Amino acid sequence: MTDRVFPETLDNAAAASLFARNPALVSMIQGKLGQLVGRSSGYIESLPPSVRRRVAGLKGLQKEHAKLEAQFQEEVLELEKKYFGKFTPLYQRRSTIVNGGVEPTDDEVEAGKEDEEEEETKEEPKKEEGEPMSGIPEFWLSAMKNQISLAEMITERDEEALKHLIDIRMEYLDRPGFRLIFEFSENEFFTNKTISKSYFYKDENGYGGDFIYDHAEGSQIDWKEDQDLTLRLESKKQRNKSKSPVSGILYHLTCLPDTKQTRVVKISVPTESFFNFFSPPQPPTEDDESVASDIEERLELDYQLGEDIKEKLIPRAIDWFTGEALQFEELGDDMDADEFEDEDDEDEDDD
Repeated sequence: MTDRVFPETLDNAAAASLFARNPALVSMIQGKLGQLVGRSSGYIESLPPSVRRRVAGLKGLQKEHAKLEAQFQEEVLELEKKYFGKFTPLYQRRSTIVNGGVEPTDDEVEAGKEDEEEEETKEEPKKEEGEPMSGIPEFWLSAMKNQISLAEMITERDEEALKHLIDIRMEYLDRPGFRLIFEFSENEFFTNKTISKSYFYKDENGYGGDFIYDHAEGSQIDWKEDQDLTLRLESKKQRNKSKSPVSGILYHLTCLPDTKQTRVVKISVPTESFFNFFSPPQPPTEDDESVASDIEERLELDYQLGEDIKEKLIPRAIDWFTGEALQFEELGDDMDADEFEDEDDEDEDDD
């Protein structure tokens, strides 16, 4: 078997295609790279003892820096909790207005109009209203559908259930981590009043003092009969087995005549659904040999979804409902693209 040659002109797409067809090659390369991590080049060992002593001293200073970084992150968390306590009454009032418990005050309405352009604030001809509408129907469903990462998870079947979503809130855990709580009104799909998902961090801090994500746990959904949105019924043909004319016992002997009769049975199979969010992927154990190849990507995506709900959707739900938040998301993407374009221009100038 000849060695593989990688020409210098191999572009990213060709390389990706090659690696996709050769998972064993990817594994081999990852193994080789893993052996190099943390390995010394020999330079430090070649330095005089007095210089190596200074290197050790810098490492000691770095440890003190790491302690301060961890302390910084702890204090940031406490500050977040302090202000979360101040945000909570606002979230509670928002929920009451959304669900028709109260009407906003004139001051709240006027404050909400201050940022609108003059043309938009002109009074339009009053439209005849039909039956009185309570609160803001489908508020959370509309907000979620405007956030791309969540919208991709919501199916048409999910929407019927998410129309009953009356609030999304979060709370901090006793240990490092947070819990997302989804509250529902009575519906035809499940009996839960609330469905929650908790994100846990590891006890030790990572490099730079940041919290390290550990795992997530979702609460069980008590589905009503035949209403599980994470499953779908699939028709499957099944050959009838011959039966004893006397006892009705199923026979599996090959000597019995084949009736060639079939029947259609319904089986439940997993399907895409937003509610799979509450059954998060679990990190692999060290002795688990049957780990999905994409588990790291799934774990990262699951954690990012939780962060998006915590940091974006809950604090600015009205902006996601109206779609105004999308402008800031697009602005961020445009800025990133401009940065890349500037870097490309600089590279061309250097050439």
